[in-house]
Formats: sequence, C-alpha cells, structure tokens
Amino acid sequence: MTDFQALGLNSHLLKTLGVLGFTEPTPIQAKAIPLALDGRDIMGLAQTGTGKTAAFGLPLIQHLAAQPGKPAPKTCKALILAPTRELVNQIATNLRAFAKGGPIKVNAVVGGVSIGAQIKAMSHGSDIVVATPGRLLDLVKRQAIRLDSAKHLVLDEADQMLDLGFIHALREISRLVGQPRQTMLFSATMPKQMSEIASAYLTGPVRVEVTPPGRTADKVVQSVHFVDGAGKVALLKDLLSADLDNLSLVFTRTKHGAEKLTKTLEQAGFATGSIHGNKSQGQRDRTLKAFRAGDIRVLVATDVAARGIDIPGVSHVYNFDLPQVADNYVHRIGRTARAGASGEAVALCSPDDFGLLLAIEKLTGLTIETASGTRPERGMRGNGPKRARGKGGKPAAAGKPSGKAVVRPFDPMKAASQRNRKKQRVKRARQAA
Repeated sequence: MTDFQALGLNSHLLKTLGVLGFTEPTPIQAKAIPLALDGRDIMGLAQTGTGKTAAFGLPLIQHLAAQPGKPAPKTCKALILAPTRELVNQIATNLRAFAKGGPIKVNAVVGGVSIGAQIKAMSHGSDIVVATPGRLLDLVKRQAIRLDSAKHLVLDEADQMLDLGFIHALREISRLVGQPRQTMLFSATMPKQMSEIASAYLTGPVRVEVTPPGRTADKVVQSVHFVDGAGKVALLKDLLSADLDNLSLVFTRTKHGAEKLTKTLEQAGFATGSIHGNKSQGQRDRTLKAFRAGDIRVLVATDVAARGIDIPGVSHVYNFDLPQVADNYVHRIGRTARAGASGEAVALCSPDDFGLLLAIEKLTGLTIETASGTRPERGMRGNGPKRARGKGGKPAAAGKPSGKAVVRPFDPMKAASQRNRKKQRVKRARQAA
C-alpha cells in the first residue's frame, strides 16, 4: 500500500500517479487531500513549489468522476481561479495529466488569446474550468458560460490575486457560483485582506498550514551582492558566466527593464528570452517552451511569471531588481528548488534598494548572507521608511520626539483620496508587470 493509497484516492488516480512518478505525498497533500475528499472547505497555506495543485486537483477529479452525466452546454462542474495566464496553463496541464484516461474534461480560460475559440470550447460544457478572473467575467458577460452549476470552487495563489487588484472580480464571481459548494483557498502568504476573502467564501473551513507565511523554501541557498546600480549588469554577466549550463531565471521590476536587460544579455552572447505583460500569450508560451527545453538558458521576467513557472531544472533565481512587495520575493525564489531539488537565489542590491531588502528580511525572518560588497549601515534605508521630520521640513533630532501625538477627526474626503491613490498604485503595478 503506497502513501497515496492511505489518503483515500481511488485506483484510477493511484495508477496515474504511479505512471507520473508520484510515490510520496508532500506535507500539504497529506493534510489537505483527506479533508478535500470529505467535502470540507479548506484554507491551505504552504510555500510555493510544495505541490498545492495536486492537493486540490486530485480530490476534485475523484469527486467529479463519481458524479453521473456530462456537463451541460455552457456550464462547468468545478471552477479554479488563478492570477496569471502561466499559472492557469500550468494547473490545467497538471490536471489533464492526473485525469488522463478518464472522462474529466479540463478547459483553460485566459486573456491574450482568441476569445472566439474559448467561447466555442465553453459551448460543449466543461468538467473543470481553470481561469483568470478577468477573462472569465468576459465570457460570463457574453453569456458563453454560466457558473451556477459549479459546486466546487478553488482559489489558487489567492494572495497574488489580491495584489493584482482582483478583489472585486472575485466577489462578483463568488455570487455567480452555485450553492451549496465546496470551496478551497490556497496561498503562500497570508495578507490581512485574506481574512475578508476567507469569511466571504469559506464555510467552517479547516486551516491547513505546513509552512509559516513568508517562509522561503528550505533548500534554497540565499545570498545578496551589494553593488552600485550602474554595476548590476556587469555583475549579473559575471554570475551567469560562472556556469553557462545552468537554467537561470532573472527578475526585473518593469516590462521595459526586462526587455532592455534581455537585449543586453543577448548582445553579450547569452541565450536569453523574456516574458512580461507586453508579450502576447503565444510569445510567452513559445519562450517558456524554449526555456523548458534548454534552448534558452536565461529567462528574464517580471512578477507576472513568479507563480506560473514550474520547471524543475531552474537552478538559479537572480533578483536583478528587488520587488517592491516583499511577499513577491518568496514567490520569485520559489521558482527554484522545486520538487525536492536544491537551488540558489541571488539578490543584487543597490543602495536605493536597501530598504526593500530590509523588508524582505523582516518578512522571512532571515538575514540574507552577503556574497560581495558591503552591507550598508542599518540607518541607510534607501526605499525604506523615511526619517521623521520636524518643523520647517528639517529632520527631527535623534532621540527626540518630532511632536505630540494628535488625534484628528475622520475626514471622509481624505479617506477617499487615500483609497484612490492606493487604486492607482495597484494599477501601476499591474501595468509594470
């Protein structure tokens, strides 16, 4: 009897897992699969690369295989939402592999490709639809799909969906999905707004946590190089040249920065490709295929790829630009050391980035080892919090309060302005990716 047998999976899935080489469940799978098979609502917290797709996908396939009849036209029996095209395609590919040889039909719904082809696919009905929220709502508005027949809802990488501003889309979709239903929410981190999502979507959920939120993968060796901004490119070239056979993933903060760095590395003789928001879905798919095959050895990406690349051969992740959101660091470096392998995560930190590094170290509870350069003094925070200022805009004297605390009445106009500024920041972050 295998360890997967003990979890309650049926003989067809056990045979498929054997063919795929799955022998021992990961901690999140061991804890979540029995609960999901019992129909419980689940909040699963685990670092990226720990097998969350199988944790919800295997029970889902077993539930649907036991239900009689095919899905009606323009309906689905289960809905899985994910934040990026790459992650949707990755989940759909894994589910098709798990369901191979059975009656379960899986369809992927993402932007950047022909909506006409997706409308046609939806017209025949689906057992499982894996979708990005925006394109799914486009199909709903065109009456290409109804969600009231879906009795299973999965939110994967829910924290990034919040980061990308999908909260309103998630609320709208939740109202359209059938009731009663089983809902499973999986995430690598636990931002404050997640409690609102959990209370709105889940009923009596069981919390399954195998890793503290913000913790990085155990087998990733992390280091940081302190370097002037102008010296980053030369340093990256030196690091990549140390072993040209590696598959390396390089993260930049913006689409423009990714494209500029890609051209620079290509001119230096590196086999390089890029994926970001300005690339069509076809371009992104072809680049990922070439990277997976080893035709491209260096892939430059924005955070659009941080949760959509599942390539076991990635040995190094380079943070050319540190992320503005510390949580994204965890997801970026989770692209290496997958499926039990080891890997390296290397950060390039300029003086202006030091505040971002401190935020990452606070989140992860680690002091990242210095590989080269000199770590700035603690007070030199770069993009971190600015020092309080006293009267006349002068810095407040060290050790002295900048003024008495003042309790101000609630100003609705000011609060609305703050909300609008936050929306604009989210919008700019999405455009930058």
